[in-house]
Amino acid sequence: MNTEAVAKRLVELCRKGEFEQAQRELFAQDAVSIEMPGAPSGALGDAKGLEAIYEKGRQFGAMVEAMHSSEVSDPVVAGDWFSLSMAMDVTFKERGRTQMAELCVYHVRDGKVVSEQFFYDMG
Repeated sequence: MNTEAVAKRLVELCRKGEFEQAQRELFAQDAVSIEMPGAPSGALGDAKGLEAIYEKGRQFGAMVEAMHSSEVSDPVVAGDWFSLSMAMDVTFKERGRTQMAELCVYHVRDGKVVSEQFFYDMG
């Protein structure tokens, strides 16, 4: 699968809320997931390896009381890289309701995502 096909499939699955399925299908076994440097205490950290990425997703899900809405943009592809924006209206068990927006950047090698990195405002 080329980068554009990976990007389109990731968007398709994320729009359905099938994040772990997207990871199972599209991520390399040694993929990394990188959060913002200096993320607030209690935020999920970086993850290395597919099992750790699954667990990171499960931990995020466990913090969610209700997902009110989510949006995923179309991807922008450049060579072996693509980016998209995600926005969520979510109520967290410990923090209440919040609006989240982030830019997600992915690197693809040999038809698999080898890294994802998230950029968002903290505060």
